[in-house]
Amino acid sequence: MAELYWENIEIAGIAGAVPNRVIDNLNFSDFFTEKEAKSVIKLTGITQRRLADEGFCASDFCHSAAERLIKTMKIDRSEIDALIFTTQAPDYRMPATGVKLQHRLGLPKTALAFDLPLGCSGFVYGLSIAFSLCNQPQFNQVLILDGEAKSRPKTDKAMSLLFSDGGTATLIRKTGRKNPTYLSLHSDGSRWQVLHTPAGGYRNPTSLETLKMKRRDNGSIKCDEHGTMDGAAVFEFTITDVPRDIKNTVNRAQTTFNDIDYVVYHQANKFMTDHFSKKLKIPRHKIIYSLHKFGNTSSFSIPLTIVSELNSQLNGTKKKLLMSGFGVGLSWGSVITEFDKCTICDLVEI
Repeated sequence: MAELYWENIEIAGIAGAVPNRVIDNLNFSDFFTEKEAKSVIKLTGITQRRLADEGFCASDFCHSAAERLIKTMKIDRSEIDALIFTTQAPDYRMPATGVKLQHRLGLPKTALAFDLPLGCSGFVYGLSIAFSLCNQPQFNQVLILDGEAKSRPKTDKAMSLLFSDGGTATLIRKTGRKNPTYLSLHSDGSRWQVLHTPAGGYRNPTSLETLKMKRRDNGSIKCDEHGTMDGAAVFEFTITDVPRDIKNTVNRAQTTFNDIDYVVYHQANKFMTDHFSKKLKIPRHKIIYSLHKFGNTSSFSIPLTIVSELNSQLNGTKKKLLMSGFGVGLSWGSVITEFDKCTICDLVEI
């Protein structure tokens, strides 16, 4: 069972970068009627999103966030031991974009660097690797970069009003304080088709047929290289597996929701998370959202929400947070840890 525990390791700083182009979901596309757009907004809570200009990649936003974090915290680049780049939108199929970012950021050649191709659970999975590395004698600081920047058609009824682009940088390091950290991870590949891109990989390579725009049963017009989502299956997964994991993690940490200062979910759908939060009896004021501003930001939604919504609350103080990531894979996980004088940088807009 993937239930992990560490001491003497902390999240020391977080920075975020997003496009400066703000998209109003009510006026996004003539393909949606006002009624349809309002229905999506009411169900998800997503009113605005950020979309990258042509030519910008996830790595560009992560690079900007990392530079802000390094400058603000006065980090010695030569002392960063590893870089983890979590994304489903790499620069190229090969090489790993994380290795490019190691060079671009001026990190030493002794630094370990790699990609983690996960989506909505990516930040929690990245934390598990970074904390585990810092548990080794020779690792002291690990940089986690999470980002997405994907091209999505305006004619996708299920997904085009949901997602945003951008990236974050998070520094994990050894600390002199105990800081008990509890983390759980889960995966269920039997439900891989619930959220997937049918073509464009090596199982179903790009062809003229996979690039052909086709009308779908729900009225969408898109090609086989655009993502698909089974909304009903996602809803069922989110209100069953996710709260069960959260409850188990809280119990394992021998704490209660009353002792947790803030709860930060992957920013997917406010209706779903409000639904199971009520069943878990989590006080409403402790649940932090940013999706009304940024939409679903996949692998970087948790750190972006912290940067956007908890800057003043976490800078220079000690707070206990519960974070939960869940989605494509299907994969999901939860973490409980303390933030003690964590540096939360002002948001970068590009």
